[in-house]
Amino acid sequence: MSESIISLTNVSKVYRRDTLEIPVLQGLSMEVASGEFLALMGPSGSGKSTLLNLIAGIDRATSGTVRVAGTDITGMGEAPLAKWRSRNIGFIFQLYNLLPVLNAVENVELPLLLSKMSGKERRQRAELALEIVGLQDRMTHMPRQLSGGQEQRVAIARAIVTDPTLLVADEPTGDLDAKSAEDILNLMQTLNTDARFKKTVVMVTHDPHAAERAHKILHLDKGLLRETVNA
Repeated sequence: MSESIISLTNVSKVYRRDTLEIPVLQGLSMEVASGEFLALMGPSGSGKSTLLNLIAGIDRATSGTVRVAGTDITGMGEAPLAKWRSRNIGFIFQLYNLLPVLNAVENVELPLLLSKMSGKERRQRAELALEIVGLQDRMTHMPRQLSGGQEQRVAIARAIVTDPTLLVADEPTGDLDAKSAEDILNLMQTLNTDARFKKTVVMVTHDPHAAERAHKILHLDKGLLRETVNA
């Protein structure tokens, strides 16, 4: 049995707006094994993206414990948390979040700018990441010169360029046509299963077809989790 890379214990998240309290997650506990490909599903407003953001250290739990990649990040300060994220988390967004004024390889380099690597090392790492996602012939293309599927590949290259422990993806195929979505899911599956990468993946999706790629599906509804294991 693989050790847990994600462990949430009795986690609650409440958003406050003036005097109004909006509970999103209530007493949620879950474990994700190292090397897992997990899909999070549920209706809009069920808290899927909130849960993903808690795991990624982008948002903070109101109560409970969030332990990821061997570290309790629950009460961590902003500076050490940012450093932890840069080492451990690769985030893939639905709308790519590429900078339009930078070409593909420059976008991929961005997470490395705070490292102690030389400019040459950063560029080599970024080029390798683009090769891994099959875009070695698009390195100097601007985002506007790329298709949606190619932009998402650049975004995935940016997510893996630091060799993170965990990939978290929020609706990564939600803005793509069927063919491009299939290509992105194939790529994410390769990053999870190929011995060169072996990335743990947590993916929020509305798409049952996308969720079929995962080893396990967690359905989140009204703060409760129900598990489905894929064959």
